[in-house]
Amino acid sequence: MNRDWLPIKTTPWTLGLILLALLLLIQLTALPQRLDYWLYDRAITANPVNASDNVVLVTIDEPSLNRLGRWPWPRSLHAELIDKLTRAGARTIVFDVLFAEPSADDDALAAQMRNHGNVILPVYLSPPTSQYLLSEQLPVSTLATAAAGLGHAHVELDSDGVARGLYLFNGLGNRLWPSLALAARGAGPESPAARNIPPYVNVRDEYRAVPLIGGAGSLPSYSFAQVLSQPPAPERFSGKTVFVGATAAGLGDILPTPFSGLSRPMSGVEFHANVFSAQSRGLLMRRAPEWVSAVLALAMVLMYALALPPLRPARTLIACVSGAAALIGLYLFTLRVLGWWIPMANAMLVPLLAFPISSGLRLAMTNRFLNRQLDGLARSPQVALPAPSGRHPTQLLEHFIALFQPTGWLLTEERNVLSRQDLRPADIPEDLTPGLWLHDSNRSWIQLLRGGTRYHLGLALPNDLGREAIQRYLQRLHLEQTAPANRNSRHSENISARIERVRVATDRLNHMQQFIHRSFERMPDGIIVTDELGVIRFANGHIEEWFREPMPSLGGLPLVRLLEGHDPRETPPWHETVSDTLTLRQSRTVDLRIRDKDFLIHFAPFSLPDSNQQGIIANISDISELREQQRQHREAIDFISHDVRSPLVSQLALIEQLKRDPSHIEQSQLEQLSRLARRSYHLAEEFVQLARAEQLTETRFYECEFLAIVENARDSVSEQALEKQIQLQLQGTEDLWLRGNAELLERAVINLLTNAVQYSPGGSAISIQVYQAGHQACLAIADEGSGIDPEELPFLFDRYRRQKSSELAGVHGTGLGLSFVKTVVEKHRGEISVLSSPGDGSTFTLKLPIADPLA
Repeated sequence: MNRDWLPIKTTPWTLGLILLALLLLIQLTALPQRLDYWLYDRAITANPVNASDNVVLVTIDEPSLNRLGRWPWPRSLHAELIDKLTRAGARTIVFDVLFAEPSADDDALAAQMRNHGNVILPVYLSPPTSQYLLSEQLPVSTLATAAAGLGHAHVELDSDGVARGLYLFNGLGNRLWPSLALAARGAGPESPAARNIPPYVNVRDEYRAVPLIGGAGSLPSYSFAQVLSQPPAPERFSGKTVFVGATAAGLGDILPTPFSGLSRPMSGVEFHANVFSAQSRGLLMRRAPEWVSAVLALAMVLMYALALPPLRPARTLIACVSGAAALIGLYLFTLRVLGWWIPMANAMLVPLLAFPISSGLRLAMTNRFLNRQLDGLARSPQVALPAPSGRHPTQLLEHFIALFQPTGWLLTEERNVLSRQDLRPADIPEDLTPGLWLHDSNRSWIQLLRGGTRYHLGLALPNDLGREAIQRYLQRLHLEQTAPANRNSRHSENISARIERVRVATDRLNHMQQFIHRSFERMPDGIIVTDELGVIRFANGHIEEWFREPMPSLGGLPLVRLLEGHDPRETPPWHETVSDTLTLRQSRTVDLRIRDKDFLIHFAPFSLPDSNQQGIIANISDISELREQQRQHREAIDFISHDVRSPLVSQLALIEQLKRDPSHIEQSQLEQLSRLARRSYHLAEEFVQLARAEQLTETRFYECEFLAIVENARDSVSEQALEKQIQLQLQGTEDLWLRGNAELLERAVINLLTNAVQYSPGGSAISIQVYQAGHQACLAIADEGSGIDPEELPFLFDRYRRQKSSELAGVHGTGLGLSFVKTVVEKHRGEISVLSSPGDGSTFTLKLPIADPLA
């Protein structure tokens, strides 16, 4: 089964159904209810309400028990308390003390209750014993008759055991007793809405949540014994409702509240006093019906199911946080302002669940996408070359023969000869290290191990200038097999395996990018890639070099602006060529000239696969050398058609003349014919020598001594110098070794000396100096001739270029001699310069690099 078999997508249906299913599952736990209680407790305790000014407590506490004796007290003490409170001006007296058993002091207590006129007594609903049904525990009839009202003292405990509210009415059968706080405000018993209720059924109605003033001891209270022992205090009790009840440990009921929990519970009488205080200020809160919470939760599910799928992850988080904050604001508003306690737990769970669920769905989609992409990358071809270390020795030998064309070879398997030519097993060296080449003169040997079998491979290389380069190349080859990397380790976690796959795919992409980048950089042509608006998005190093524009400034530069800035033209304009390439999608090839160099730019349109994006790939080729060769070709044709053709035509004409009258051949005619033939020969010789110099490469270089070359050249022109009585003065005794072609170097020096003799007056001297300057061998040839005009110096080494002064003086040259000298010097990585002024002679200086002794 494919790991992506489940088609998970982030859609309103999938997100909504998952949220709804999770909410239904959460309803099976106590989490929503506990969250509702926690929210209510935080809201109540964060900003407690203020106490009403007309509520006060008289507590039956430990000091009162110590002074007045053990409980129960004589009811005469309660009558005395009522008398004191009556004289102090108390408006209402509420007892949270059950007087269920008759007493001798009931009449005195009843008399004081009637005297006050507004005393409220409690009613308890409980079975007398465990064998009896639930019944009403009322005060004795004497006291019940004297009381202004009766109220139930029951406080509702929530499922977590914390008292947060009570039912305003509670009772059995057809009579519902008001709570003590409600009875203190004059409310009497009511009949329930439902009829025919059995008399043993506990009926409760109108639940109200109570915003408490604070923890235990928040209301003003006075000890029972203290009130009895002191005179009436109207400043404490006048016009107030006084709640009387037990607060001593183990005597009365204790209630955990949102302020205290189980650490500091509140007495029942203080809780009823808080109920009266909140009721008098209209702060009691109703609990909303269950359907309100369900509707609100469903609305949140619908809203997030529609809103989250198109949002980005960051905005999804903002939407969920904002939704939760809005629900909290709505909760506080309805609770504190409207007085409605709406259970928000289910609705608040929706944004808390929506973010991880939507993120999980997105991750699942991303995971499926990445799996497909990673599988595609794994199937894509790699830009990798098979290592030669994995090839069999017979295959290696075949490739070496095809590549290097050795004069001999040998391949053995243990003691068996697999292939040989001009090499024998006895020629194999004894001290071969597996995987390492051993070079002995022109022979190269290596020992290879393949599958436990030992092979010996030997090559006899051509003994020429390329042998050392081939041996260095062989030394860099890794032919010995290495132990494969351990790829059998399994990741225990799926995420680790995924990360490994991503790493492998990333390495492959990086390898591909590096290969493409290096390929573009190593290409001999300049490459420019533009977008669909002709703006440059990529350029290789040749573009930066040729246009002399820094790479950062090339990115984002329109191609038209780059071309117009370096080669402005009107016909055809660059913008027309570029726009036609994009709009007509046709290739264009145009000449380009940048800084006296000739280029050919080819515009080719392209389109990205699976995309509407298109652009141009501009390939710029440097054709300066080609144009120079074309120019030289034209000059050569002109040279042949004029300089070579003219003496040949003259020779043919003279020969025809001699043929017409062979009996009258004069010596002058023969000399003229000989002179024309020599001129043709010299022209051909100069032309051939220049062609040889232009084709010279370093493969034809060898070690040669520069002073000997100059001496040979001097000897070659000594006869010509002797005819004009010119002295050739050679200065230099140091041997300077060069790596070059001695034949062409000697010919170049001969050309310089010949020119010096030709342009020097008779009886003068020519100085020839050979010396070393740094890592260069230098030759300076100075004559005492007429010199060279300054305007002719820049063109002195151009081919087919002759000095006007020399031509006018009758000294005719080919115009190839100095061009030949410059070509030979440049092929040897040297340089040539000339210092000359009319009438002061000329000095030609030639500098060549000395051979590196460490090479």
